[in-house]
Amino acid sequence: MAVSPDALLGEEGRGWELCERTLDLARIALAAEQVGAAEMCLDMSVEYAKVRKQFGRPIGSFQAIKHKCADMLMMVESARSAAFYASALASQGDASIDEAASSAKAFCSDTFFHCASENIQIHGGIGFTWEHPAHMYFKRAKAAEALFGDPAFHRERVAQRMGL
Repeated sequence: MAVSPDALLGEEGRGWELCERTLDLARIALAAEQVGAAEMCLDMSVEYAKVRKQFGRPIGSFQAIKHKCADMLMMVESARSAAFYASALASQGDASIDEAASSAKAFCSDTFFHCASENIQIHGGIGFTWEHPAHMYFKRAKAAEALFGDPAFHRERVAQRMGL
């Protein structure tokens, strides 16, 4: 089947730029999803830490659990900022969203995977079972990490944009 010349999208020979722009928009959308899922892992962890008791007190009163939750919160808020920034550039039609999209994708992937892992650790044995949703977040974090390029790919992409 032949395609007529008037069906051309954009300028001839510049298709990769259009494809890369579309991928950057998808990366930004995925980063936003990862932030939401990481926040859900944080919320699940904090709630569980308040109700699960060990040695007669909530596990959230132990320093190790407090620090895990605090670290998760800082990562989620930082990831949210990266995703918002990339989204703002995209909504303004900024042509140079590539660096922001890659930065957001790399950091949000790391954040989601970290939060999903910590969620399982805080929940202990129940977090590994099919009866608890923590395992689904962990699996989604691992799959989303590779989608549209893994964090190492995006860090390299940012480094190249910096001239390194």
